[in-house]
Amino acid sequence: MRGGKITQIEGDPDSPISRGRLCPKGAATHSLVDSPRREYTVKYRRPHGAQWEDLPLEKAMDMIADRVIAARAAGWEDRDADGNRLRRTVGFGGLGGATLDNEENYLIKKLFTALGAIQIENQARI
Repeated sequence: MRGGKITQIEGDPDSPISRGRLCPKGAATHSLVDSPRREYTVKYRRPHGAQWEDLPLEKAMDMIADRVIAARAAGWEDRDADGNRLRRTVGFGGLGGATLDNEENYLIKKLFTALGAIQIENQARI
């Protein structure tokens, strides 16, 4: 990267797996980052809405946090029928994607585990 712009992307020719070839994600990174069609604002479509609207990032983050807290509380299971401690929620789950790198997916997994989710999967394993 030079001056905030991607100048070249290439694979590692010494890699025994890729032998220097880029995966589709790597090959598309340049256009993903530098595309003139790239969105720089949060987009939101209201329930039953037909149009996307811009939202301030702070408002979008508050909406997400409120919904996560509500779903966690609604699906919370503290103990099973025998009184065994569960401390988990079935109110939401997580699905990591291939557009994220391993570190991002790892942190998302840790977050969902800390929130008590038990339905956590990654697209790479499916």
